[in-house]
Amino acid sequence: MMAWFDWLDEYKLTSIFFAAVIAWLGVFVINRVIHKFFQQTHFIEERKEETIASMVRSFTRYFATIGVIFYALSQYVDNFGRFLAGAGVVGVIVGIGAQSLIKDLLSGTFLIYEKQLHKGDFITVNNTFSGNVEEIGLRFIKIREWSGKLLTISNGEIKQIHNYNIEQMRVIENVVISYRENPEEVLSILELACEKINEVNQDCLKMDGENCIVEPFSVFGITAINANYHGIEYTITGLVDDAFYWEAGIKARRIIAQTLFDHDIMLAEDTLFIKQAANRLAREKANVPSD
Repeated sequence: MMAWFDWLDEYKLTSIFFAAVIAWLGVFVINRVIHKFFQQTHFIEERKEETIASMVRSFTRYFATIGVIFYALSQYVDNFGRFLAGAGVVGVIVGIGAQSLIKDLLSGTFLIYEKQLHKGDFITVNNTFSGNVEEIGLRFIKIREWSGKLLTISNGEIKQIHNYNIEQMRVIENVVISYRENPEEVLSILELACEKINEVNQDCLKMDGENCIVEPFSVFGITAINANYHGIEYTITGLVDDAFYWEAGIKARRIIAQTLFDHDIMLAEDTLFIKQAANRLAREKANVPSD
């Protein structure tokens, strides 16, 4: 064994190569063990397991890379321990030049520690970018946008996160109805639509510990008398499991639209169109010469 180490010491490049291979194998084995462990256990939510696995992959890559770099330096620097102790000034200089890197690493650490998001969550970052989280690292997060593009954002640039996957989400649908419709009739028809929504979305509704519905779909009420000067705004809300938020919202809108159509309820856009048509007809009559 000692002869083998002497041989490695004599051929420093070879030893560095073997160190890099060993580091790569170590990273591969650790990530493989973590993956197998989570496959065979289910005491943690799947999204949290994937988040932990992503974090471990990022950490092991950085740790292995830094370890190999330090090992390579130790092969060519005499008294490497003293070199590290005396590298404080160099470290300050490098730190000033690497402020962005340090900011990304610290932001990523706090992002993971405070559990602001998990892998697979649908999020909006800085009110600008939206998509599903594909990977969480110490420096970057990767988001798959609706179009399919993969967006990479450095953690230091993240100022605000809207997370649509925190165990529960409230579907909020606003409907603007014509002034010509009787509010009491509209409210009763919307309540009928809510009954249909609760029936169709039964598996999507949020349940409590006793398997009871927390907040079924219902008419919240009239939320605006003169919504954008078009009509009266009614609001329907319902609490659903975050995993079914988009599906529940799509079903709810379809049922609301169909129910209003079946009962001949006129929306605000219809009223606006009628007013425009009436005004155009009046102008045309005004331009007709009298006999």
